[in-house]
Amino acid sequence: MSYVNPPDLARKMIDAGASKALMSTKDTLIRAYMAGAILALAAAFAVTVTVNTGNPLIGALLFPVGFCMLYLMGFDLLTGVFTLVPLALLDKRRGVTMKSLWRNWGLVFAGNFCGAFTVAIFMAIIVTFGFTTEPNAVGQQIGHIGEGRTLGYAAHGAGGMLTLFIRAVMCNWMVSTGVVAAMMSTSVSGKIMAMWMPILVFFYMGFEHSIVNMFLFPSGLLLGGQFTVMDYLIWNEIPTVIGNLVGGLTFVGAMIYATHYRTSPQTEPVDGPIAVPAE
Repeated sequence: MSYVNPPDLARKMIDAGASKALMSTKDTLIRAYMAGAILALAAAFAVTVTVNTGNPLIGALLFPVGFCMLYLMGFDLLTGVFTLVPLALLDKRRGVTMKSLWRNWGLVFAGNFCGAFTVAIFMAIIVTFGFTTEPNAVGQQIGHIGEGRTLGYAAHGAGGMLTLFIRAVMCNWMVSTGVVAAMMSTSVSGKIMAMWMPILVFFYMGFEHSIVNMFLFPSGLLLGGQFTVMDYLIWNEIPTVIGNLVGGLTFVGAMIYATHYRTSPQTEPVDGPIAVPAE
């Protein structure tokens, strides 16, 4: 059977969290760097498909290919460790402390950003022929995304900030569901199918993913987007990171831990315990 039942899934999640918390600095950085780069490339691919076809649904349908690749190769996204590592701390796994949790999150954030920024530079070179021409249609679209998801939120003040935060929460609700759902299968095809669906939902719905944004917004700045670094940090990246943490940990990690790992005893029927017939 390739299906992993929910109680075993919960244990796998905690085991994975402990493994990531105790991973060496070198391995954590390499895996985070590659995850950020691959996801950024997938975002560039999805934007290119959307521009060339004029149909955002096609871009969203194809975007999960990047997430599936990085997961199958064992690379780590910040959104995933937000969900898994706290479970190992909550379960009091040996060696897992608040210090190791913050260390893991900090290293994965740095690695993801460096990987995404590398692809941002590469794509900026590609769409401008080495910065010798104006950005092509894909480059212009990336610049507009950056403006809409910073200045667009800022124009609505507190309501815009709330909308940004909720979109970030819902994003990692879906993304972490993809991470966890992949653990429910031991086959490659099963993992891909389980990941594809929630990642498609998050991307098409326009939810805010902190690592995708590590590519889109630096790219927008490199390509002449009309917003600033502070706009990006205050009106996107920082609230998105916080929302991603809340969404993944609360709606995925904590829920599965509470009901499938720390299972409460069953209640007795209202008319008393069920009689067991004598043999």
